Amino acid sequence: MDQKKNSLTTGNMSIFNHFIKKGKTEQKTVPILHTKFGDLNLSKADDRNEVRKLIVDLMQNTDALTRKDIGDWRAAWQMAINVDTPNRVRLYNIYRDVEADLHLSGCVSQRKGFVMSRSFKLSKPDGSPDEEAVKLFNTTWFKDLMDYCLDANYWGFSLIEMGDVTTDENGLMKFDSVTLIPRKHVIPEKGRVTHYENEAWQSGIDYHQPPFCDWLIEAGRKDDLGLYLKAATQTIPKKNTFGFWDNFGEMFGIPFRVAKTTSRDGKDLDDIENMMNKMGSAGWGIFPEGTEIEIKETAKGDVYNVFDKRIDRANSELSKLVILQTMTIEDGSSLSQSQTHLQILQNLVEKDADRFRDVVNDQLIPLMIKHGFPVKGLVFDWDYSIDYTPEQQREYEKMLLDNYEIDGSYFEDKYGVPVGERRSGTSTPSRDSNNQNNAHGSFFD
Repeated sequence: MDQKKNSLTTGNMSIFNHFIKKGKTEQKTVPILHTKFGDLNLSKADDRNEVRKLIVDLMQNTDALTRKDIGDWRAAWQMAINVDTPNRVRLYNIYRDVEADLHLSGCVSQRKGFVMSRSFKLSKPDGSPDEEAVKLFNTTWFKDLMDYCLDANYWGFSLIEMGDVTTDENGLMKFDSVTLIPRKHVIPEKGRVTHYENEAWQSGIDYHQPPFCDWLIEAGRKDDLGLYLKAATQTIPKKNTFGFWDNFGEMFGIPFRVAKTTSRDGKDLDDIENMMNKMGSAGWGIFPEGTEIEIKETAKGDVYNVFDKRIDRANSELSKLVILQTMTIEDGSSLSQSQTHLQILQNLVEKDADRFRDVVNDQLIPLMIKHGFPVKGLVFDWDYSIDYTPEQQREYEKMLLDNYEIDGSYFEDKYGVPVGERRSGTSTPSRDSNNQNNAHGSFFD
């Protein structure tokens, strides 16, 4: 029997106590779950499976892409931090606009990309690597999980559901999907998932109870609202500034066209109007002879800098927020400064990587063990030896060759180059030897 369906069958159904109405039959009591979509008999396998679909298939509403301002942001923030009835729906509507900012998207992608491109390993209790276990994780579902977990840095919290356990064409166990529970339905402060947006958390489902907790991964702190909260203070005025700039360009960037006529004939006026429309997108007007039109441009300040500098400042502030510096995504002034800024970003990436490693070791691996994956006793970690730069790799191998006898199979496996016997007359130098003409010369010279 499918493990997930079995967990729903045998799991603790107390989560439905406030939904269930027990109806007596002639021989036994039948638990009935009343929903908007009809009654479900929990003693029937098909209805029990339908329960889980109702929980995951939440009633989602289309986001309203309306114009936001700082007043909306402040009101949404206040609703989200309400102690008794926390509600993030309005704040997440703003986050959807924040996420669309191109510069911010670049910063987020850069920070996430450094983590997702890292190599990893799984170690046995004795510290030796388990190459077979790595194959279980080197899959699409694991990359999707990592992506959702890293998103918690910006949204504040991610509740992720693992799919059914299946096997691939090679017989390796895997999850058939990884799904992000819609954020607007999750109340992390209360540990509940609601069927509808803005629904009271008391009527939601406690996802910490089985069988739901057996398939869920939590990323982020329950009280964290994410970096997009602060980013909104820059993306909202930036978006409005773009709009003002477009309006300015429309009004003053293209010469205004005036057609003068003494005719009052409607057909003549229609012909002139059609001609003006076909001449381009600039503003135009048809006025009686003697009418005067005056367009005054602002005489103070550099209008270009008023808009462009504000957008540049917003971008630099977003860079400092997400990647703690500006030079890895914007123009730099010197090599030394860029190296310093890169080190700042690397420290930040290390922090993100460390948090994701904890999610895997503390939540994912125990969940996988529960569902029969052969990962008991294994520890997930990042494999820094694979991620060395070519220069670092050269120095690393040089150090090994200078101090130890290295089996030629190491180079065969790594570089795919057949390695024969050591050349006659060569020897491995001692640590204090000044002679650098040794075996490694054939690899690096």
